[in-house]
Amino acid sequence: MTVLWFRAALLPSGWSARVRVVIRDRWIAAVEVGAAPAAGDEIHGLGLPGLPNLHSHAFQRAMAGQAERRIAAQDNFWSWRTHMYALAQTLDPPALEAIAALAFAEMLEGGFVRVGEFHYVHHDRDGTPYEDPAEMAASLAAAAATTGIGLTLLPVFYANAGFGGLPPSSDQRRFVHDTDGYARLLEASERTLANLEDGRLGMAPHSLRAVTPDALDRLMALRSDGPIHIHIAEQTMEVDGCIAWSGQRPVAWLMENQRVDARWCLVHATHVDAAELAQISACGAVVGLCPMTEANLGDGVFPADELLARAGRFGIGSDSNVLIDAAQELRLLEYGQRLARRERNVLDAARGVGTADHIYAQACAGGAQALGAPLDRIEAGAAATLISLDDRDPSMVGWTPDEILARWVFASRKPIVDCVWRRGRKVVSGGRHHEREAIIARYRDTLARLRE
Repeated sequence: MTVLWFRAALLPSGWSARVRVVIRDRWIAAVEVGAAPAAGDEIHGLGLPGLPNLHSHAFQRAMAGQAERRIAAQDNFWSWRTHMYALAQTLDPPALEAIAALAFAEMLEGGFVRVGEFHYVHHDRDGTPYEDPAEMAASLAAAAATTGIGLTLLPVFYANAGFGGLPPSSDQRRFVHDTDGYARLLEASERTLANLEDGRLGMAPHSLRAVTPDALDRLMALRSDGPIHIHIAEQTMEVDGCIAWSGQRPVAWLMENQRVDARWCLVHATHVDAAELAQISACGAVVGLCPMTEANLGDGVFPADELLARAGRFGIGSDSNVLIDAAQELRLLEYGQRLARRERNVLDAARGVGTADHIYAQACAGGAQALGAPLDRIEAGAAATLISLDDRDPSMVGWTPDEILARWVFASRKPIVDCVWRRGRKVVSGGRHHEREAIIARYRDTLARLRE
């Protein structure tokens, strides 16, 4: 048994002072409010549920900061993609595991407790399938086991290079499946996750430009449950291409041709119109927003205020992992809205609840839904998955309950996540992952090998 005592903790009813959380095995056995710490209790500052990270390409952590110079007259997502493809061609299973372990450890240190891994590097370097179709996915599961992060694996179906069934390019050879091969990948991935505690499986048609309508229909028949994620409307060129191909915008086409419901996560959906926003909100799908990556790639700003006005749902992801920090993702989400609308506190849709409090709650609920996982809560009977913030940090001096999340999201100069527990296992202490040194050493060796 472990007992944690917090000066304050975010419970389902709101912030409460002097909270004792009793953990037995993986579960919260009891929560006491207004309690004094007892001998043997771990004393902590501020306790709260961690955030789900609903969209990650873990391997891209290895190129963070390496595509930040203009090499073409038009430098945008499509030119950045050439750098990413070059990295993807170098990977082998040990390299993917080492890179993912660093990304997952940094996610935990930054306040994320579960990741949705949108995984599309499946085959060997020449495009030949591995004997085990889930060979690369097994590397991600191993990295999750090492770090302790919750994993929702989202194997990607990728078949085409553009709308209308354009044949894939040689740069995409490691990604490509037919539907029968993808069915085998899902089966193998399910076996891979069987030994991973709390592992979950979904599926991910990459995008409308990478999947034909017929193939998308066949994919939907493969699994009747679990999350479904798709990149959609991230770039204006993608929207224009979809209109040229189908006469419709991407979200509008998807809504008309598939049964989109609460299982779906529409990743980015940056360029949507009012009618599409209304459809997304009405069907219960989650919009997956990745503010730092969307800013880094020059995607644009999603109209999050309009989604919330329609009671729509969103979660956040770290996507390209150019910088991994849950609070900074939320900060940029709100600041992007402020810049676009020239107003303050745009996403305090509840008017007075607090901007950080509102978007944190929304991101927790939307992320859990999108990853097919229970919503983490500090209450008896829930999994013991939570984080603590260091209230000794200068940004927290004189905190009051209604300011805690705002101070973390908008006013902290560095990550102030102190400890992280995942299903009763403490994986971060003093802001550092317990396996950090070994993970970094392996990452350094891996990058040196890839660059030879």
